[in-house]
Amino acid sequence: MADDPLFQRFGREFPRGTVLFQEGAPGNEMFVVHQGRVTITKRVGEVEKVLSTLGAGEFLGEMAILNNRPRSATATCAEDCKLLVIDAKTFEAMIRSNAEIAVRLIKKLADRLAEANEQIENLLLTDAASRVVHYLAVAAERGTRTPAGQKIDLVPRDLPGRVGVRAEQADEALMKLLKAKLIAVHPDGLVVPDVAKLRHFLEFLQMKAQFGDVA
Repeated sequence: MADDPLFQRFGREFPRGTVLFQEGAPGNEMFVVHQGRVTITKRVGEVEKVLSTLGAGEFLGEMAILNNRPRSATATCAEDCKLLVIDAKTFEAMIRSNAEIAVRLIKKLADRLAEANEQIENLLLTDAASRVVHYLAVAAERGTRTPAGQKIDLVPRDLPGRVGVRAEQADEALMKLLKAKLIAVHPDGLVVPDVAKLRHFLEFLQMKAQFGDVA
């Protein structure tokens, strides 16, 4: 990859743990992941919520260039990374001269808008269990179909950061889902046998949160 002309021109290497930018800081550069993974996080109250983990071919930091506003989240290298670092002037020139890049950017921004709407919907849920179930249902719908059900590439220890709840709250919700056989734990992720049943359980939790237990 080091022989790639783009990497020769714009490439930089960052060790694991490097903070590329902080939430609230000004920004005049965007990044393209050439190798490695970058985690995007945002503080929600007292919890650091993981918004996404980006791999090779993904880009980040473009919004600070497009709207000239402070960074909306924090980006940290989850492992040793090779990234393209592109400043605002170069980014604008690339968009103007290459329609394919512009279309790809538009599609990616549309996907992120949909994800943001889902995250807002999740944050509006008042109880931790509902937020856990909502996140898993959405992730399952986007997951990989297997004979056992929809597979989610997420290990249980990462769930609190993804949902923005305390570890004990996530563990309690997962135990209930496992007991009800609404999810199963596999070595490399979670499997939802029936997404519709998980959605029905979410509706039950929301009604319970709104109206309480009915005698």
